[in-house]
Amino acid sequence: MTFLKNNLANLLTLGNLFSGSIGVIHLIQGDYRTTAFCIVLSLLLDFLDGFVARALKANSNLGVQLDSLADMVSFGLLPGVTLYQLLAPFGNEFLGASLSFRLQYLGLLVTAFSCLRLAIFNLDEDQKYYFKGLNTPSNTILIFGLYYFLMENALDWHTEAYRYALVLLTIVSAWLLVSPIRMISMKFKSKALKDNLSKIALVLGGLLILALFSLAGIPLVIVYYILISLVFRHELR
Repeated sequence: MTFLKNNLANLLTLGNLFSGSIGVIHLIQGDYRTTAFCIVLSLLLDFLDGFVARALKANSNLGVQLDSLADMVSFGLLPGVTLYQLLAPFGNEFLGASLSFRLQYLGLLVTAFSCLRLAIFNLDEDQKYYFKGLNTPSNTILIFGLYYFLMENALDWHTEAYRYALVLLTIVSAWLLVSPIRMISMKFKSKALKDNLSKIALVLGGLLILALFSLAGIPLVIVYYILISLVFRHELR
């Protein structure tokens, strides 16, 4: 019983890793709907492992390291592969020049910066009540949410405009992961209303966007999250 209590959170973390791995495989195979389910499951398990660890008082250094390693797959490799898939039709042409590598490999820049972000987060003791830079789950929702919307609506993104937009998205996304911008965290410092206005605005605004735009609103919620974090940047400390 003690073993289960001490390791239940770690088992949930490994479940996150397992789900993310399956999601990557199905994404490569073109089964993006199964990948979407795997991302949702990984998000749930990523939330539960921390919740269970705190509830059972089973926090450990092993759990911290496992959490980052699992997130590296579910929210690091997966969004990179998503951009890899989106950029695949464009070959190695960009700005009228032939590159020495296929443009789609640029998508893995997000994977590299996700790894960097997770390592920084583990060493940064300031990020208790806020995130510094866009957290990897939110970044995954942004990128995969866009991919899911394009696929579900059978939109043709094989155009020059989309090529440049996707390259820009990749670069901005990678930068946001390690940027100094303070982002809202749902960890509560107190129950005082003045300390939680940003969280309230985030939840209400996010629900409104989803109500108005349905699935198309998923990546928009992350854009709103970034913007509302900028608005309330002075509250985040």
